[in-house]
Amino acid sequence: MAALARTAIVIEPPGDTESAFARDVIDGLNATPKWLPPKYFYDAAGSALFEAITRLPEYYPTRTELRILQSSAPQIARLVPANAALVEFGSGATTKARILLRAAATFTAYVPVDISAEFLGEEATRLERDFPRLAVLPVPADFMGPFELPAQVALRPRIGFFPGSTIGNFEPQEAAALFRNVARVLGPGATLIVGIDLVKDEAVLNAAYNDAAGVTAKFNLNLLARINRELAADFDLASFQHRAFYNRERRRIEMHLQSLRSQKVEIARGTIAFRAGETIHTENSYKFTIEGFAAFAQRAGWTPRAVWTDPDGYFSVHAFTLIDEAGLRPI
Repeated sequence: MAALARTAIVIEPPGDTESAFARDVIDGLNATPKWLPPKYFYDAAGSALFEAITRLPEYYPTRTELRILQSSAPQIARLVPANAALVEFGSGATTKARILLRAAATFTAYVPVDISAEFLGEEATRLERDFPRLAVLPVPADFMGPFELPAQVALRPRIGFFPGSTIGNFEPQEAAALFRNVARVLGPGATLIVGIDLVKDEAVLNAAYNDAAGVTAKFNLNLLARINRELAADFDLASFQHRAFYNRERRRIEMHLQSLRSQKVEIARGTIAFRAGETIHTENSYKFTIEGFAAFAQRAGWTPRAVWTDPDGYFSVHAFTLIDEAGLRPI
Protein backbone atom coordinates (compact mmCIF):
# COMPACT_ATOMS: atom_id res chain seq x y z
CA MET A 1 0.00 0.00 0.00
CA ALA A 2 2.37 2.70 -1.12
CA ALA A 3 -0.69 4.45 -2.09
CA LEU A 4 -1.90 0.95 -2.19
CA ALA A 5 -0.15 -0.45 -5.18
CA ARG A 6 -2.87 -1.27 -7.66
CA THR A 7 -1.56 -3.65 -10.28
CA ALA A 8 -4.00 -6.28 -11.45
CA ILE A 9 -2.62 -9.81 -11.57
CA VAL A 10 -3.51 -13.04 -13.29
CA ILE A 11 -5.23 -15.45 -10.90
CA GLU A 12 -3.54 -18.82 -11.11
CA PRO A 13 -5.63 -21.99 -11.38
CA PRO A 14 -6.63 -23.50 -8.00
CA GLY A 15 -4.31 -26.20 -6.77
CA ASP A 16 -1.62 -25.49 -9.38
CA THR A 17 1.39 -25.95 -7.13
CA GLU A 18 3.73 -25.26 -10.06
CA SER A 19 2.29 -21.77 -10.58
CA ALA A 20 4.29 -18.64 -9.85
CA PHE A 21 1.81 -17.88 -7.08
CA ALA A 22 2.39 -21.25 -5.42
CA ARG A 23 6.16 -21.04 -5.76
CA ASP A 24 6.31 -17.52 -4.35
CA VAL A 25 4.01 -18.36 -1.42
CA ILE A 26 5.88 -21.54 -0.48
CA ASP A 27 9.29 -19.86 -0.82
CA GLY A 28 8.17 -16.85 1.20
CA LEU A 29 6.62 -18.84 4.04
CA ASN A 30 9.72 -21.03 4.30
CA ALA A 31 12.02 -18.00 4.49
CA THR A 32 13.33 -16.42 7.69
CA PRO A 33 11.67 -14.06 8.38
CA LYS A 34 8.50 -15.10 6.57
CA TRP A 35 7.19 -12.83 3.81
CA LEU A 36 4.77 -12.75 0.88
CA PRO A 37 4.90 -10.63 -2.31
CA PRO A 38 2.35 -7.80 -2.10
CA LYS A 39 1.31 -8.18 -5.75
CA TYR A 40 -0.81 -11.16 -4.66
CA PHE A 41 -3.13 -8.95 -2.62
CA TYR A 42 -5.16 -8.20 -5.72
CA ASP A 43 -7.55 -11.04 -6.42
CA ALA A 44 -11.17 -9.97 -6.97
CA ALA A 45 -11.88 -9.62 -3.24
CA GLY A 46 -8.59 -7.81 -2.60
CA SER A 47 -9.22 -5.37 -5.43
CA ALA A 48 -12.67 -4.54 -4.03
CA LEU A 49 -11.17 -4.00 -0.58
CA PHE A 50 -8.50 -1.77 -2.11
CA GLU A 51 -11.18 0.42 -3.67
CA ALA A 52 -12.89 0.66 -0.26
CA ILE A 53 -9.61 1.67 1.39
CA THR A 54 -9.14 4.57 -1.04
CA ARG A 55 -12.43 6.03 0.23
CA LEU A 56 -11.59 5.80 3.95
CA PRO A 57 -11.24 9.09 5.86
CA GLU A 58 -7.84 8.05 7.24
CA TYR A 59 -6.42 7.06 3.87
CA TYR A 60 -5.17 10.32 2.35
CA PRO A 61 -2.90 9.23 -0.59
CA THR A 62 -5.45 8.57 -3.32
CA ARG A 63 -7.60 11.66 -2.85
CA THR A 64 -4.54 13.87 -2.27
CA GLU A 65 -2.84 12.73 -5.47
CA LEU A 66 -6.08 13.18 -7.42
CA ARG A 67 -6.36 16.76 -6.18
CA ILE A 68 -2.74 17.47 -7.13
CA LEU A 69 -3.26 16.07 -10.62
CA GLN A 70 -6.49 18.02 -11.09
CA SER A 71 -5.04 21.32 -9.91
CA SER A 72 -1.74 20.86 -11.77
CA ALA A 73 -3.15 19.39 -14.98
CA PRO A 74 -2.67 22.60 -17.02
CA GLN A 75 1.03 22.77 -16.04
CA ILE A 76 1.51 19.08 -16.73
CA ALA A 77 -0.18 19.48 -20.12
CA ARG A 78 2.46 22.05 -21.10
CA LEU A 79 5.09 19.29 -20.85
CA VAL A 80 3.27 17.17 -23.44
CA PRO A 81 4.46 17.63 -27.05
CA ALA A 82 2.26 17.17 -30.09
CA ASN A 83 1.21 13.66 -31.09
CA ALA A 84 2.43 12.18 -27.78
CA ALA A 85 1.71 8.76 -26.29
CA LEU A 86 0.89 8.38 -22.59
CA VAL A 87 2.40 5.13 -21.27
CA GLU A 88 1.05 4.13 -17.85
CA PHE A 89 2.99 1.53 -15.88
CA GLY A 90 0.75 -0.75 -13.79
CA SER A 91 -2.32 1.01 -15.08
CA GLY A 92 -5.16 -0.74 -13.22
CA ALA A 93 -8.12 1.64 -13.14
CA THR A 94 -7.58 4.65 -15.39
CA THR A 95 -9.02 7.37 -13.13
CA LYS A 96 -5.77 9.33 -12.86
CA ALA A 97 -4.74 8.84 -16.48
CA ARG A 98 -8.06 10.31 -17.59
CA ILE A 99 -7.17 13.58 -15.85
CA LEU A 100 -4.05 13.92 -18.01
CA LEU A 101 -5.78 12.74 -21.18
CA ARG A 102 -8.47 15.39 -20.76
CA ALA A 103 -5.95 18.12 -19.90
CA ALA A 104 -3.61 17.55 -22.86
CA ALA A 105 -5.32 17.32 -26.24
CA THR A 106 -1.88 16.63 -27.72
CA PHE A 107 -2.07 13.02 -26.52
CA THR A 108 -3.01 10.86 -29.48
CA ALA A 109 -2.28 7.46 -27.95
CA TYR A 110 -2.60 5.79 -24.55
CA VAL A 111 -0.62 2.65 -23.69
CA PRO A 112 -1.75 1.03 -20.43
CA VAL A 113 0.71 -1.62 -19.24
CA ASP A 114 -0.63 -4.17 -16.79
CA ILE A 115 -0.14 -7.83 -16.08
CA SER A 116 -3.83 -8.71 -16.44
CA ALA A 117 -4.94 -8.90 -20.08
CA GLU A 118 -8.61 -9.22 -19.10
CA PHE A 119 -8.54 -6.11 -16.91
CA LEU A 120 -6.71 -4.20 -19.64
CA GLY A 121 -9.33 -5.15 -22.18
CA GLU A 122 -12.17 -3.90 -20.00
CA GLU A 123 -10.49 -0.56 -19.35
CA ALA A 124 -9.52 -0.17 -23.01
CA THR A 125 -13.14 -0.62 -24.09
CA ARG A 126 -14.29 2.13 -21.71
CA LEU A 127 -11.52 4.50 -22.80
CA GLU A 128 -12.22 3.98 -26.49
CA ARG A 129 -15.83 4.91 -25.82
CA ASP A 130 -14.94 8.01 -23.79
CA PHE A 131 -11.99 9.16 -25.95
CA PRO A 132 -12.96 8.21 -29.52
CA ARG A 133 -10.03 10.07 -31.12
CA LEU A 134 -7.45 8.38 -28.89
CA ALA A 135 -5.57 5.25 -29.97
CA VAL A 136 -5.81 2.90 -26.98
CA LEU A 137 -3.07 0.27 -27.22
CA PRO A 138 -3.01 -2.03 -24.14
CA VAL A 139 0.13 -4.06 -23.39
CA PRO A 140 -0.29 -7.10 -21.11
CA ALA A 141 3.11 -7.25 -19.41
CA ASP A 142 4.93 -7.11 -16.08
CA PHE A 143 6.41 -3.61 -16.13
CA MET A 144 9.34 -4.77 -13.97
CA GLY A 145 10.65 -6.81 -16.90
CA PRO A 146 11.51 -6.04 -20.51
CA PHE A 147 8.64 -5.49 -22.92
CA GLU A 148 8.07 -3.71 -26.22
CA LEU A 149 5.77 -0.78 -26.83
CA PRO A 150 3.32 -1.08 -29.74
CA ALA A 151 4.75 -0.24 -33.14
CA GLN A 152 2.13 2.52 -33.50
CA VAL A 153 3.95 4.68 -30.92
CA ALA A 154 7.49 4.05 -32.17
CA LEU A 155 7.84 7.54 -33.63
CA ARG A 156 5.73 9.43 -31.08
CA PRO A 157 7.05 11.33 -28.08
CA ARG A 158 6.50 9.26 -24.91
CA ILE A 159 5.19 10.43 -21.56
CA GLY A 160 5.52 7.80 -18.85
CA PHE A 161 3.01 7.80 -15.99
CA PHE A 162 3.52 5.97 -12.69
CA PRO A 163 1.04 7.32 -10.11
CA GLY A 164 -0.07 6.09 -6.71
CA SER A 165 3.36 6.01 -5.03
CA THR A 166 3.62 2.42 -6.19
CA ILE A 167 7.37 3.06 -6.37
CA GLY A 168 7.29 3.00 -2.55
CA ASN A 169 6.41 -0.69 -2.51
CA PHE A 170 9.79 -1.61 -3.96
CA GLU A 171 13.06 -2.01 -2.12
CA PRO A 172 15.56 0.72 -3.13
CA GLN A 173 17.52 -1.58 -5.46
CA GLU A 174 14.30 -2.80 -7.06
CA ALA A 175 13.09 0.78 -7.51
CA ALA A 176 16.37 1.70 -9.21
CA ALA A 177 16.00 -1.31 -11.52
CA LEU A 178 12.44 -0.23 -12.30
CA PHE A 179 13.56 3.29 -13.23
CA ARG A 180 16.22 1.84 -15.53
CA ASN A 181 13.64 -0.42 -17.18
CA VAL A 182 11.26 2.52 -17.66
CA ALA A 183 14.16 4.41 -19.26
CA ARG A 184 14.81 1.53 -21.67
CA VAL A 185 11.13 1.29 -22.60
CA LEU A 186 10.51 5.02 -23.10
CA GLY A 187 13.89 6.02 -24.52
CA PRO A 188 15.89 9.27 -24.46
CA GLY A 189 13.83 12.43 -24.59
CA ALA A 190 10.91 10.88 -22.71
CA THR A 191 9.16 12.52 -19.79
CA LEU A 192 8.14 10.56 -16.68
CA ILE A 193 5.42 11.67 -14.24
CA VAL A 194 5.58 9.92 -10.87
CA GLY A 195 3.47 10.21 -7.71
CA ILE A 196 5.17 9.64 -4.34
CA ASP A 197 4.06 9.64 -0.72
CA LEU A 198 6.02 11.98 1.52
CA VAL A 199 7.47 11.63 5.01
CA LYS A 200 5.05 13.16 7.50
CA ASP A 201 3.73 12.93 11.06
CA GLU A 202 3.81 9.30 12.21
CA ALA A 203 0.30 9.52 13.62
CA VAL A 204 -1.06 10.35 10.15
CA LEU A 205 0.86 7.46 8.59
CA ASN A 206 -0.12 4.91 11.20
CA ALA A 207 -3.78 5.91 11.02
CA ALA A 208 -3.79 5.53 7.23
CA TYR A 209 -2.79 1.87 7.51
CA ASN A 210 -4.78 1.05 10.66
CA ASP A 211 -8.22 2.45 9.82
CA ALA A 212 -10.93 2.41 12.48
CA ALA A 213 -13.28 0.38 10.27
CA GLY A 214 -10.74 -2.41 9.90
CA VAL A 215 -10.84 -2.44 6.09
CA THR A 216 -7.05 -2.54 5.74
CA ALA A 217 -6.95 -5.46 8.17
CA LYS A 218 -9.45 -7.33 5.97
CA PHE A 219 -7.35 -6.47 2.92
CA ASN A 220 -4.23 -7.91 4.56
CA LEU A 221 -5.98 -11.04 5.85
CA ASN A 222 -7.58 -11.63 2.46
CA LEU A 223 -4.16 -12.74 1.25
CA LEU A 224 -4.43 -15.78 3.53
CA ALA A 225 -7.97 -16.40 2.31
CA ARG A 226 -6.68 -16.41 -1.26
CA ILE A 227 -3.94 -18.90 -0.36
CA ASN A 228 -6.56 -21.14 1.27
CA ARG A 229 -8.80 -21.01 -1.79
CA GLU A 230 -6.23 -21.32 -4.55
CA LEU A 231 -3.55 -23.48 -2.93
CA ALA A 232 -5.73 -25.69 -0.70
CA ALA A 233 -4.14 -24.33 2.50
CA ASP A 234 -5.86 -24.29 5.89
CA PHE A 235 -4.98 -20.92 7.41
CA ASP A 236 -7.27 -20.05 10.32
CA LEU A 237 -7.78 -16.34 9.67
CA ALA A 238 -9.00 -15.79 13.23
CA SER A 239 -5.56 -16.87 14.44
CA PHE A 240 -3.79 -14.02 12.64
CA GLN A 241 -4.01 -10.27 13.09
CA HIS A 242 -3.10 -7.27 10.94
CA ARG A 243 -0.11 -5.21 12.08
CA ALA A 244 1.04 -2.02 10.39
CA PHE A 245 3.52 0.49 11.77
CA TYR A 246 5.95 3.18 10.67
CA ASN A 247 9.60 2.15 10.75
CA ARG A 248 11.24 5.52 11.35
CA GLU A 249 14.78 4.34 10.65
CA ARG A 250 13.86 2.99 7.21
CA ARG A 251 11.19 5.61 6.49
CA ARG A 252 8.60 3.02 5.59
CA ILE A 253 5.29 1.62 6.70
CA GLU A 254 5.52 -2.13 7.25
CA MET A 255 2.51 -4.41 7.00
CA HIS A 256 2.55 -7.81 8.67
CA LEU A 257 0.22 -10.64 9.54
CA GLN A 258 0.96 -11.80 13.10
CA SER A 259 0.26 -15.28 14.40
CA LEU A 260 -1.72 -15.11 17.66
CA ARG A 261 -0.64 -18.57 18.77
CA SER A 262 1.73 -21.42 18.00
CA GLN A 263 0.22 -23.25 15.05
CA LYS A 264 0.87 -25.28 11.93
CA VAL A 265 -0.60 -24.64 8.50
CA GLU A 266 -0.92 -27.24 5.76
CA ILE A 267 -0.20 -25.97 2.26
CA ALA A 268 0.70 -27.74 -0.98
CA ARG A 269 1.27 -31.04 0.78
CA GLY A 270 3.68 -29.38 3.22
CA THR A 271 3.50 -27.89 6.71
CA ILE A 272 4.46 -24.38 7.81
CA ALA A 273 4.99 -23.84 11.56
CA PHE A 274 4.35 -20.51 13.27
CA ARG A 275 5.45 -19.37 16.71
CA ALA A 276 3.12 -17.20 18.78
CA GLY A 277 3.85 -13.61 17.77
CA GLU A 278 5.69 -14.56 14.57
CA THR A 279 4.76 -12.47 11.53
CA ILE A 280 4.48 -12.72 7.77
CA HIS A 281 5.85 -9.51 6.24
CA THR A 282 3.36 -8.67 3.48
CA GLU A 283 4.31 -5.18 2.30
CA ASN A 284 6.51 -2.12 2.68
CA SER A 285 5.52 1.41 1.74
CA TYR A 286 8.53 3.71 1.62
CA LYS A 287 8.05 7.42 2.20
CA PHE A 288 10.24 10.07 0.62
CA THR A 289 11.31 13.68 0.83
CA ILE A 290 10.98 15.75 -2.34
CA GLU A 291 14.72 16.40 -2.46
CA GLY A 292 15.63 12.77 -1.71
CA PHE A 293 13.38 11.39 -4.43
CA ALA A 294 14.70 13.88 -6.99
CA ALA A 295 18.26 12.82 -6.16
CA PHE A 296 17.31 9.14 -6.48
CA ALA A 297 15.79 9.74 -9.93
CA GLN A 298 18.84 11.68 -11.05
CA ARG A 299 21.11 8.76 -10.17
CA ALA A 300 18.96 6.66 -12.51
CA GLY A 301 19.44 9.18 -15.33
CA TRP A 302 16.21 11.18 -14.96
CA THR A 303 16.52 14.98 -14.80
CA PRO A 304 13.97 16.83 -12.61
CA ARG A 305 11.60 19.13 -14.52
CA ALA A 306 8.86 20.07 -12.06
CA VAL A 307 7.20 19.03 -8.81
CA TRP A 308 3.73 19.64 -7.44
CA THR A 309 2.46 19.02 -3.93
CA ASP A 310 -0.57 19.65 -1.71
CA PRO A 311 -0.83 22.41 0.94
CA ASP A 312 -0.17 19.93 3.77
CA GLY A 313 2.91 18.45 2.10
CA TYR A 314 1.47 14.93 2.28
CA PHE A 315 2.09 13.85 -1.33
CA SER A 316 3.95 15.03 -4.42
CA VAL A 317 3.87 14.51 -8.17
CA HIS A 318 7.19 14.79 -10.03
CA ALA A 319 8.06 15.28 -13.69
CA PHE A 320 11.42 14.06 -15.00
CA THR A 321 13.05 13.95 -18.44
CA LEU A 322 15.46 11.33 -19.74
CA ILE A 323 17.99 13.62 -21.37
CA ASP A 324 20.34 10.98 -22.81
CA GLU A 325 21.37 7.35 -22.42
CA ALA A 326 22.38 7.74 -18.73
CA GLY A 327 19.25 6.01 -17.50
CA LEU A 328 20.00 2.97 -19.62
CA ARG A 329 23.28 2.22 -17.85
CA PRO A 330 23.70 0.39 -14.50
CA ILE A 331 23.91 2.64 -11.44
